[in-house]
Amino acid sequence: MTSLTFGRYCNEIVNQTERLTTHVRGTDMTAPVLSCPGWNLGQLLRHVGGDHRWAEEIVRTRAAGPIPDDLVNDLSAYAHEDEAFLIPWLIEGAARLSAALRAAGPDAQAWNPSEERSAPVTFWARRMTYETVVHRADAARTAGAEFALAADLAVDAIEEWLEYSTFPEAFEPGPDLPDLLGPDRTLHFEASDEGDWLVDLTGERPVWRAGTSDATATACGPVTDLLLFLYRRPAPTVVTEGDTALLDLWRTRAGFWLEAPGA
Repeated sequence: MTSLTFGRYCNEIVNQTERLTTHVRGTDMTAPVLSCPGWNLGQLLRHVGGDHRWAEEIVRTRAAGPIPDDLVNDLSAYAHEDEAFLIPWLIEGAARLSAALRAAGPDAQAWNPSEERSAPVTFWARRMTYETVVHRADAARTAGAEFALAADLAVDAIEEWLEYSTFPEAFEPGPDLPDLLGPDRTLHFEASDEGDWLVDLTGERPVWRAGTSDATATACGPVTDLLLFLYRRPAPTVVTEGDTALLDLWRTRAGFWLEAPGA
């Protein structure tokens, strides 16, 4: 359960987008984004703006099912972007999404890709906040800019990831998918400046909680770097110990929803 307010998410979608644009002004839009293989910076920004517009349509229309997401990942036509167009377009999309969310209100129902399929649009407010945050980190790294994030946002983003790790796609057996669950399989994540989380993989499905205990594998580091580590972004300050193969398997399977190119 999120600890932040709906209004905070609506604000942060705009705020994080504006901060993203400050990282990239004057940067070569064709610079490769190493954390999103196959994309350059202009394509990354197109992806973020496409995500905002996709979510805005879902919220505005109270979509009962999936809508086409061509704007999100079909980026082959955007290899040579113009910063003068792209930055205002990106800011406009964030503002439109924030306005649509506020007009709908936190309890309005719409489709989403979670287990519930239809749920309050707070899902989209939270998801688009952290979609923007993580891609802001990608953009900052590409532009050689510093990336910083408020600790309460980093904590909430980690807990969103942990919630996704309990979805069936993240743990159910399947062809070519190594078993994740089993005896003596627990993971401890320590944000050295903000707290701890424990993931229990010993039952019928993963369970997570705040707190600490002896674990099969651990990952420890500053909270923002720990978030980037979960998203498989460079996080050199994060230290891992124990059964790191299990940790990597969990991180891969918990990130099933990132499998679209560049996500």
